[in-house]
Amino acid sequence: MIKLKVFRKNIENFENKNVFYAIRDKSIFKNKKILIAGGGDSALDWTNELSKDSNVTLIHRRKEFRAAPDSVSKMQELETKGKIKFIKGQIKKISKIQDSRIMLEYENDDEKSNIEVDYLLPFFGLKMELGPIAEWGLNLHENLIKVDTEKFQTSTPSIFAIGDINWYPGKLKLILSGFHESALMAQEVFKYCFPDKKNIFRYTTSSKELQKKLGV
Repeated sequence: MIKLKVFRKNIENFENKNVFYAIRDKSIFKNKKILIAGGGDSALDWTNELSKDSNVTLIHRRKEFRAAPDSVSKMQELETKGKIKFIKGQIKKISKIQDSRIMLEYENDDEKSNIEVDYLLPFFGLKMELGPIAEWGLNLHENLIKVDTEKFQTSTPSIFAIGDINWYPGKLKLILSGFHESALMAQEVFKYCFPDKKNIFRYTTSSKELQKKLGV
């Protein structure tokens, strides 16, 4: 389930240009009062960056974060210096008020409070759930799919899993690991799809055919 989808559903009747789910031009937030919601890398990174020119408040359901330790340390230092404000809680309601500003109601330990801001930036990540895949009969480990590290095949032949959805000893949830897993998986998938063909390994640095396809 995607947390951001749930958040959007909760405010689906609220249409306002002051809610941003991504940032393409940070200059529009200069000298504005901003509420950033989330506890991951995006939330912490933008909290640290926008604090240079904006009045930033960060809200998260707890004081522990999933972001990189360096980003967390920088955020905590900014909070100590009074350059940002941290609120422990969860947003429950959002409404429009005068002068194109928005009012948000948040809750912490059953206590409700309000904050008025110019912009809301919700940066929520993903909650990993297998959904219907959990009923496929695959071998699981703590609700993740067990794979071998040669083919990244599951316990069911011809079903593969790469990325955060899988598990094996030493698993690291990094994009770099995902690229490695996909490269090995693709070699084995080719055998299933084209059992009578030879898989010719090519490199983008030397294959003119690949360079032509990539336009380089």
